Amino acid sequence: MSLDNLPLSWASTKLVDVCEIILGQSPEGTTVNQNKQGIVFYQGKTEFGKLHPTPRNYCTAPKKIAKKNDILLSVRAPVGPTNLANETTAIGRGLAAIRSPSDIGFSYLLYYFKYLEPWLSQQGTGTTFKAISGEFIRNLDFLVPTEAEQQEIVRQLDIMLAQVEQIKARLDAIPAILKKFRQSVLADAVSGELINQGFNQLSVESLSDYLTDVRYGTSKKCSESLIDAVPVLRIPNIADDGTIDFTNLKYAEFESKEIKQLQLSKGDLLLIRSNGSLDLVGKSAIADELDKVVLYAGYLIRLRFNDSVNPQFIQYFLQAPQTRQTIENIARSTSGVNNINSKEIASLKIQLPCIDHQNEVVLRVKQLLELSKRIEETIKSAQKRVNFLTQSILAKAFSGELTAEWREQHQDLITGVNSAESLLAKIQAEREASKLVKKAKKVK
Repeated sequence: MSLDNLPLSWASTKLVDVCEIILGQSPEGTTVNQNKQGIVFYQGKTEFGKLHPTPRNYCTAPKKIAKKNDILLSVRAPVGPTNLANETTAIGRGLAAIRSPSDIGFSYLLYYFKYLEPWLSQQGTGTTFKAISGEFIRNLDFLVPTEAEQQEIVRQLDIMLAQVEQIKARLDAIPAILKKFRQSVLADAVSGELINQGFNQLSVESLSDYLTDVRYGTSKKCSESLIDAVPVLRIPNIADDGTIDFTNLKYAEFESKEIKQLQLSKGDLLLIRSNGSLDLVGKSAIADELDKVVLYAGYLIRLRFNDSVNPQFIQYFLQAPQTRQTIENIARSTSGVNNINSKEIASLKIQLPCIDHQNEVVLRVKQLLELSKRIEETIKSAQKRVNFLTQSILAKAFSGELTAEWREQHQDLITGVNSAESLLAKIQAEREASKLVKKAKKVK
């Protein structure tokens, strides 16, 4: 961490010179409980919340204690995250408590450690897990503006970072909105509303009326090492975008009869028929132009349609919320493995429009889903920029840039008896006086 180019009115010192540092220590296991006996006990980062940690464990005989408004610093795996203690708590070896004097506001100290966090995360040492020592913490450089400027820094950071959080919340809400939009598009696609054609006037047919073949895949054991054999698609090869992912293939040897029966052709639709995750049952991919022989495994079903069907329309039909509900009702199981068989797939009810209307729907859905994808990518990019924004604002705060104008307008609050040097001297005097009081008590 660089101390170059700091405002002339600021001072710097070591953390130990202004703050009390309490290293956590694990209590006896027999004193730890979840029955709210004793005081709250925090062990590390896993209990941290956005600002305050969440109580899970309690301790009747704590060895190290943090007080309300102490900064709780994670000192091991991971190093750097912070929370604010909102009550007296016991702390374990994964934490250190940083206690500020009355002249250094705890909010300023918390923001300072938020600023340090990315740098601190790189400072851990150790082979089993990364950690920082008490000596390292004590010797951290600490920046000391005047008391009035500390308050101004906190005031500005409170406002600016609250605005950043609002932006984050709005951005984080958009993916759920886009998901609802995609579901609405698919629902309107199979109902005809998307192209202002009411398919509800069409006769209800079974999917089997348009199928020329429904076939389970091979049960033969496959291997990654048989790369000169025939590739076999598995559940991981059914991509989220409805296409086939040809990476991480496995292979097996097959006779020509098996290849003829199970070979994929353009327009074939592969559907997951069995999985522990209900969301994956019914997930599908469409085979495009294939430049080699490709087969598929037993947890997949191949659907092959006649010429009156655009397979992409059927895929959208299978993804539509009304069809998904039907598939999940059929497949849901209490055994841990959800299944839908070929007869159940073939019996799904559909109102299939003419091929021209199918093609029109497919084109419109592709356009809208592509638009949704572009928006989602823009949102992800914006989220990354906003995540960097917090650290950028903190960096400006602790370089003095954020309050440069304030300093120009308030020279009386940063000089003389109000200077940072005077503040440090006052803190040191108070610490020495406190030591004398403690020493006197011990003598008694």
